[in-house]
Amino acid sequence: MYMDHSATSPVDPEVFEAMKPYFVDNFGNASTLYSLGREARKAMEAARAQVASLIGAKPEEVIFTSGGTESDNIAIKGTAYRLKDKGNHIITSAIEHPAVRETCKYLEKKGFEVTYLPVYEEGIVRISDLEDAITDKTILITIMHANNEIGTIQPIAEIGKIARENKIYFHTDAVQTVGKIPVNVEEMNVDMLSLSAHKVYGPKGIGALYMRKGVRVEPILHGGGHEKGLRPGTENVSGIVGLGKACELAEKNLLENTKYITNLRDKLIDGILNSIEQSYLDGHRTKRLPNNVNLRFTGIEGESLVLHLDSKGIAASTGSACSSKSLEPSHVLTALGLEHVDAHGSLRLTLGKENTEEEVDYVITAVKEVVETLRKLSPLWCEIPGAERRE
Repeated sequence: MYMDHSATSPVDPEVFEAMKPYFVDNFGNASTLYSLGREARKAMEAARAQVASLIGAKPEEVIFTSGGTESDNIAIKGTAYRLKDKGNHIITSAIEHPAVRETCKYLEKKGFEVTYLPVYEEGIVRISDLEDAITDKTILITIMHANNEIGTIQPIAEIGKIARENKIYFHTDAVQTVGKIPVNVEEMNVDMLSLSAHKVYGPKGIGALYMRKGVRVEPILHGGGHEKGLRPGTENVSGIVGLGKACELAEKNLLENTKYITNLRDKLIDGILNSIEQSYLDGHRTKRLPNNVNLRFTGIEGESLVLHLDSKGIAASTGSACSSKSLEPSHVLTALGLEHVDAHGSLRLTLGKENTEEEVDYVITAVKEVVETLRKLSPLWCEIPGAERRE
């Protein structure tokens, strides 16, 4: 059973059916003038409107990209390069996705200064810290809407208000929130917003960047001038159609799916915390994504836990799929103040609309069994006062 929807989601059958004609029959290049190309262009613009509708934007404010990482890079590097004569200071958070974090680190090597705001125990940025960090050289604030590992939701509307008052561009990585909770670019006061299809039952390799009308950034790719010159290259029409359909379905079923998945999440959290001693929830208890459960278990190594769960038919993770091969502890968990040994003992379970209560019950039981098994073998657990080696 699949419990790793923050890594990716299966393509919805309706999305797949919508995409199929654009592989074989309507395969035209959307930049050509004849009818086959015009049909592709028409499908692209319909998808653009579907994406815009989901996030409360205008269709002309939606730029198609290859996914969240490219959208983040265009927004951050593009702003930095365009406004470098006005300032060189960027503000972000300590728990950003690598697509933002590594981009900021790259820009530091190019002479930009970056402030990484702390998030404290519950994983949330404090507005007072943001206000204190702003200088007359600040040109961009980029803070994710919700974290991909611990699911905490940031006060984006408040951050956007402050950015606007200070005439600073504001970008948010909303890859984990679009289609899962209400997202409205006007209410959030954002200038740019990144999203990705494969987190919302669409195909991999396609995403979008919302850019408020009037926002200007420097292109980081150069070519034929597609997507207003910001994302050159022949358009991935089938992928774009899939993204559009996924957004349409997400908007249609948003409230129903959110309520259903939130109930599963709470049952999963309570079931595990109540049945396993020295188990802890990472991140805020309620200000979190409806599908996110991030737990840690004293005396347990996360990778072993994931592998044992896999043998029981459960797909889970220890954190971001983009960093799953790293031997370093999660930068997100250490930003919460956790010691390295505790950060290594995390488990991320992220639910989807196809999961059931029966699956949640099974996962609760399986996690309990695996934790007990691993603790019998763990020298760390045996050293903890009061811990017992149960036979």
